[in-house]
Amino acid sequence: MRASLLPPREAGSRRAKLGAAMSAAAAMCAALLLSWAGPPPAAAAPVPWTVVSLTFDDGRDNQMNAAPVLAANGVPATFFVSSGLIDAPGYFTRAELDELARAGHEIGGHTVNHPNLASLPLDEAKRQLCWDRNTLLTWGYDVRSLAYPFASTTPEVEAAAEECGYSSARSLGELRTRFGCEQCAEAESIPPKNAFYTEAPAQVDSNWTLEDLQDSVTSAESGGGWVQLTFHDLCETGCSELNVTPKLLDDFLRWLTPRAETNGTVVQTVGDTIGGDVRPRGDAPKAAPAPPGVNAIKNAGFEGVDADGVPACWMEGNWGENATDFGTSRAANSGEYAGIVATVRHASGDAKLLPQLDLGTCAPTVLPGTSYSLRAWYSSTAKTQFVTYLRTAEGSWEYWTASPYLHAASGFERAIWMTPPIPPGYTGMSFGLSLFEDGVLRVDDVGMYAAGGTPGSQRMPPGAAPGGIRTGAAVAV
Repeated sequence: MRASLLPPREAGSRRAKLGAAMSAAAAMCAALLLSWAGPPPAAAAPVPWTVVSLTFDDGRDNQMNAAPVLAANGVPATFFVSSGLIDAPGYFTRAELDELARAGHEIGGHTVNHPNLASLPLDEAKRQLCWDRNTLLTWGYDVRSLAYPFASTTPEVEAAAEECGYSSARSLGELRTRFGCEQCAEAESIPPKNAFYTEAPAQVDSNWTLEDLQDSVTSAESGGGWVQLTFHDLCETGCSELNVTPKLLDDFLRWLTPRAETNGTVVQTVGDTIGGDVRPRGDAPKAAPAPPGVNAIKNAGFEGVDADGVPACWMEGNWGENATDFGTSRAANSGEYAGIVATVRHASGDAKLLPQLDLGTCAPTVLPGTSYSLRAWYSSTAKTQFVTYLRTAEGSWEYWTASPYLHAASGFERAIWMTPPIPPGYTGMSFGLSLFEDGVLRVDDVGMYAAGGTPGSQRMPPGAAPGGIRTGAAVAV
């Protein structure tokens, strides 16, 4: 089963860099040449042709509620999905994605794991873009269109999107609505000024009314152009603030579709609006495994921190019912800092710090058939154990196995555990010492070495014994 990585909500602003709004003026890119049939004939002056694209981001499973509404109104939509989240809890299954494609909807890319692309090294961003599209192509979809997670991009990321074979890429928040961008245009041009930074209104959320949706169309109709409306959740109860109800969508479409005849306003997918054939696959550089005898863990001592004060290359992994704080501690085994995990009110699940579940910048690359020595210095008020996750060739993550329990330790002790051989079909690993009861765990000087190139002894802490693969355990990180 897939690891559950529910992405944070999208930003509804201009091009974001680490969440900060940037100016909407994009440098002219090579504009795509589109072949247009032109506006419908009229007795007097031609009516400006307006295109509305209905887009759904993330591949959330409640978006299947849109399918019957779209079918009843005879309109297509574009579903931007993260391939690494397909079949994860709360997201589309492959069968549901196939159902949408068979119904005539466009499947677009949204990266493998839904990261903030502007915050990544360029090679990692390229992997997120290319691997996602290539997986969707392999699954049988004609993938032409991209939406940037969090509307976050840079000119370099936009160039990478083009290199990966996309025909266009959508941002958010650059067109005027009552929610912001008052000095902005009311529609994107056709063709767009920059196909890899197409402008769209802020994302639709629970504050939007039928009148707001209608205004986004009628405002554009005054001069013609393109409006991409972005939806996330579609449900009646227990929904997020990014939700609209199926009834609101239906009411809007019943109002919108007759305007094809009366106003020259049509509903098209993003790909059909941009036009052109499906382009060939692009590729991105793969991360190489660490050489023998070299520690594969980046920032192994938790000394480097990112702009948010979080240990660079590390992430908080937490699932189940518990209250956990993560951070760094000056009570370290070496250097200035150690990582710290503190859990209270534990009822289920676990918590740990582990290398980011990415495509190779932080998570070590592994070789099938190879075992790896996992190492860490730890102190803990409760028992702990190594837990491991593996990355598939497509870039999604799955829970793998766990070490035997390691006893509580009042001072730092060294834990070493040799994994079983990596199964076929996997390309990366992440791991961490976990807390699965109330306690405080400090971790420092983490290591990972391929078997045969490990420094020092393979000593296990007292009382520990070699263990094998655990099956049937939770898959949430």
